[in-house]
Amino acid sequence: MPLDVLPTDTYKQFKIRRGFFRLNGSTILPGGVNFSIYSSGATSCELILYRNGAKEPFATIPFPKNYRLGNVFAMIVFDLDYENIEYGFRIDGKHNVQRGDIYDKSKILLDPYAKMISGRNEWGIMPDRTNNFQYRSKVAINDFELETDPSVTTSQNDLIIYEAHLRGYTRHASSGVKHPGTYAGFIEKIPYLKELGINAVEFLPIFEFDENEDVINDTVRYDSKGNRLLNYWGYNPISFFAPKASYAASGKYSMQIYELKNLIKELHKNGIRVILDVVFNHTAEGDERGPYISYKGIDNKAYYILGPNGEYYNFSGCGNTLNCNNPIVRQMILNCLRYWISEYHIDGFRFDLASILGRNQDGSPMSNPPLLELLAFDPLLTNTLLIAEAWDAGGLYQVGTFPSYGRWAEWNGHYRDDVRHFLRGDLGYAKAVAARITGSEDIYNPALRGNASINFITCHDGFTLWDLFSYDTKHNEENGWNNTDGTNDNISWNCGEEGATSDKEILNLRYKMVRNAAAILLCSIGTPMILAGDEFCNSQFGNNNAYCQDNEISWLDWSLLEENKTIFEFYKNLIAFRKQHPIFSRTSEDTPKDYPAVSLHGVEPWKFDYSYTNRIVCVLLTGKTAEGKDDFIYICINSHWEDHRIHLPALPGNHPWKLVINTDFGDKAFIDEDNRPDVYHISILPARSVLVYNAVI
Repeated sequence: MPLDVLPTDTYKQFKIRRGFFRLNGSTILPGGVNFSIYSSGATSCELILYRNGAKEPFATIPFPKNYRLGNVFAMIVFDLDYENIEYGFRIDGKHNVQRGDIYDKSKILLDPYAKMISGRNEWGIMPDRTNNFQYRSKVAINDFELETDPSVTTSQNDLIIYEAHLRGYTRHASSGVKHPGTYAGFIEKIPYLKELGINAVEFLPIFEFDENEDVINDTVRYDSKGNRLLNYWGYNPISFFAPKASYAASGKYSMQIYELKNLIKELHKNGIRVILDVVFNHTAEGDERGPYISYKGIDNKAYYILGPNGEYYNFSGCGNTLNCNNPIVRQMILNCLRYWISEYHIDGFRFDLASILGRNQDGSPMSNPPLLELLAFDPLLTNTLLIAEAWDAGGLYQVGTFPSYGRWAEWNGHYRDDVRHFLRGDLGYAKAVAARITGSEDIYNPALRGNASINFITCHDGFTLWDLFSYDTKHNEENGWNNTDGTNDNISWNCGEEGATSDKEILNLRYKMVRNAAAILLCSIGTPMILAGDEFCNSQFGNNNAYCQDNEISWLDWSLLEENKTIFEFYKNLIAFRKQHPIFSRTSEDTPKDYPAVSLHGVEPWKFDYSYTNRIVCVLLTGKTAEGKDDFIYICINSHWEDHRIHLPALPGNHPWKLVINTDFGDKAFIDEDNRPDVYHISILPARSVLVYNAVI
């Protein structure tokens, strides 16, 4: 674009000219700001300008008719003090609910491409009820230099993903950080992540969302202690391009962009990739009872999937469903992802309720969804991780069948469920759990899907790992729904007593079950994902749906790190062990002579028991070390409450096995390399235990 853009028109005291239509949102140009917005059904559009924090606008500038090209309005306003203004749009058009047109000129609308949102810099502040909870856009000054940001090229095969809530990670007083609950506070925990061995962090939503959705819907709720319940998780987006200001210690100075970029830069300096949890399935505008924030007033029937009478289809469970395969919405999503990887150097995205991204404009599932294909083959996203939560709230479950185009990985819900069932001792899961440990090739064709499986046992949605073995049922009473919210199918086991206990036998069993789960997860083929805090037994006190709990229920209690230091050390050693053995990431197809890469065994080698009553699974993984030596790993799992004698497969030259892990050994479950005993043919597999053997020849 030319650098000598000059005004051509005047409106009142403002110098203006026809803008650049291919730019989206607000863009700083020499001498002015370009404002652009799309609307297919608009009959007119106005730009509304405010001084920072002012209740009333200081200017309303109509877009002249010749400032429209097709369905895009674009205007350059010159000599604006853009650091000290806020803006919105007012759009007029038809109002026919049945046809999906609900234009309302009285509403001032948020720019869907806004890179910053004003008035959001303090967490939980009740919004102004006037003007339909108006949100305002700000012009972003994007001059933080990220060009020297070191790239992290760790392949997906080698990632240890750590799912964390940005606020809750350091909000508890025990975190000891200077700025709790912020991007800056998270930076202080990077040395901890490095010590643990984490090389990828997956953040729950950090796009601007409104934690005050109950205020918007006029249903303010409190728990029994008087704490106001908020949308703590953040699956309630109001802007896809803007980082959450209240997650920044410097948010009150509109410095959230700088602070987030600094966090990403520091994570990259320490070899940690950054994955964002993105919510392109619905928005905070809700259904017909919800507010006008942006999309409803700009182009309701383009942005949302509507029924025959203009009603909102609700495949998200949150009131509306984004019309992802409408070409306009599809392009916005692509532009959004490109923005985050180019401006923030984000390494990957986890798509919440991703099956919605494959629904047609009438809500039906598509066999070849344009959006998923577009993202899979976009040249700018070539090295970007794309991870699908391959289901939605409308009943579509696509784990293993999600349209991947060889690019998409998936949260493997079958892995979570099958491992939980088997660990609990349920019958009929031996074959399934063996498949999960060996890469879920019964679900993901390795020739077509590569390393599609993101293996996890726990995540933000559900019990923590400690709670998984401390509660038989959910305890969500504090959520205010009489314990009716959250899943009832937790596949959990309290080990003999519900909740907190002083019974040492039960506590020891719970610790063992945590070690069992960790050992299986980190010794499985596929990409492991750990829920933040599981490595030191963080608890949510039995709450399996803590979406609204901005308090000690959800915040990580760092005092547990010292209390459960041996569990942390077990995780740390497991992660290091995994990184030492390319077998787990399948980076090489070379295997020892006469040994398959993967084989299943039982109490006798080479004889897997496929019967319904079997509770013993043994898996042999073979490959090469980084130095080219033959590498053998034998994983043995006993979910029975009795010990079993097992025979180990013979190694070349009658070489002995080394016992690396025995979860029955308590605090000594991970055995130091110098103290690993030789084992030849016979071993005892203790009740409810996992043993891991290794031999490098």
